[in-house]
Amino acid sequence: MADAGARRRAAEPEPLAETGTGEGATAAKPGPKRDEVPGGHPSLPQRSTLPMRAASTMPDLNRFKGEDKSDAVGSTPEPEAEHTQPAPHPTEAAGGPWYGPGDAAEAAAPKAPAADPVAEDPAISTEEAARRSAERERAATAKPVLGRVIQVAIAVFFPVMLLAAAIRAVATPLFLWVEYNRPGFPVDSFGFSSEDRLTYGSYAVDYLLNFASPRYLGDLVTPDGDPLYLASEVSHMADVKTVLTIAFVTALGMALLSLAGGVYLARRCPGGIRRALFAGAVATLALIAGLLVAAVLAWEEFFTMVHTIFFSQGNWTFRLDDTLIRLFPAQFWMDAGGAIAGIVLLVCVLVMIFTWPTRKRRERSRLAREEARRRYLESLEGI
Repeated sequence: MADAGARRRAAEPEPLAETGTGEGATAAKPGPKRDEVPGGHPSLPQRSTLPMRAASTMPDLNRFKGEDKSDAVGSTPEPEAEHTQPAPHPTEAAGGPWYGPGDAAEAAAPKAPAADPVAEDPAISTEEAARRSAERERAATAKPVLGRVIQVAIAVFFPVMLLAAAIRAVATPLFLWVEYNRPGFPVDSFGFSSEDRLTYGSYAVDYLLNFASPRYLGDLVTPDGDPLYLASEVSHMADVKTVLTIAFVTALGMALLSLAGGVYLARRCPGGIRRALFAGAVATLALIAGLLVAAVLAWEEFFTMVHTIFFSQGNWTFRLDDTLIRLFPAQFWMDAGGAIAGIVLLVCVLVMIFTWPTRKRRERSRLAREEARRRYLESLEGI
């Protein structure tokens, strides 16, 4: 019975210790609960204060190395010192590890890249730097071959483009009106008035520039109901239309290529556009001068030679009373040739004025080349 009573008393909770006496006595505060860190707030998750086992480490393999055979005879190996675990870092508390005052900055700081063995070697780095510098210098100072090719191409294309543009400017009803109404232009001895010539001639010019079939001219009739153009005349006009279409399309293609080449020259070859246009204008003037001399000295032979080259089938000869001869006599072609030559001459002179290699323009081109070279070297530095 005594033992049972003792067990009951041990199971009952002990009363709280009182401080003070009488009514002012207060009960002592209870001690910290299990798994509660003293001083922690009850609303926060508490960390256990029990000591934690140190992290396991790999065994020291040095203890298992074989003994030196040369010292095995007549010598007693000394026992190796026991491998001791290094003392934990002061900041590795229970439940840690925790960063100390300077550890967070060290962990957040980026690690320095590994040193380049080539850069550490002065001989190799100097040779490599010299080689790269020489390559950049050659690449920056060398004149691109493509730039020269484009300049030559633009100079060759320029006469064709300008001549096609001049022909297109003359092949208009406005030029017909000026010709038929100018003083001294021969009248038609077979009855066409200036109004008749302007009307029928406008049909012929429109046919050369539109996409209509030969019936556009073949279906035209006079007030008497007779066909205005013979079949041979319609066939010749169809050949002229084919030649002009090829010439205009070729000139348009050359113009597009010249524009693309001009963009390249503006970026890579400062002053290249100016040199190409100047050379093209000079070449055009030389060509036009030769053609004018040939036309003035022997117009009939020159006219026949041109028609023989472009109309080898021989359907370009007509009678004096045919409609094409009455609308476009020899004087008309001489005036048209003079107008084309005048337009070409005017454009060439203007181009030469604006592209003449003066000292100021050459200096501006040189500075532009230096700037382009500097940008190119900077781009190579970034590679």
